[in-house]
Amino acid sequence: MKRPYKRLEDHLRLAIRLTPNAGRDALEGVEENAEGEAYLRARVTSVPEKGKANKALIALIAKAVGVPKSSISLVSGETARQKILRIDGDPEDLERRLDGLSAA
Repeated sequence: MKRPYKRLEDHLRLAIRLTPNAGRDALEGVEENAEGEAYLRARVTSVPEKGKANKALIALIAKAVGVPKSSISLVSGETARQKILRIDGDPEDLERRLDGLSAA
């Protein structure tokens, strides 16, 4: 299966499909869309109003990957379900952590 992230020089770009207003906060594995692009499925209990769901997503990813929230930023998809996050840090270390999440 393809990986939901792209490795760059000093960070990773992570593709997410977010479901807001869910019953619980959770990461639900990697899936591919019709175009064959991989993304990580995520659910948050926050509502999609005034960036609340995006903030909850960043907190969820930060906790799961073990990085500070300040090292994660939203690149695209502010009001869409499909999002791209930038995670700053050592790309090799981040890849290992994300691969661990994908396998779980």
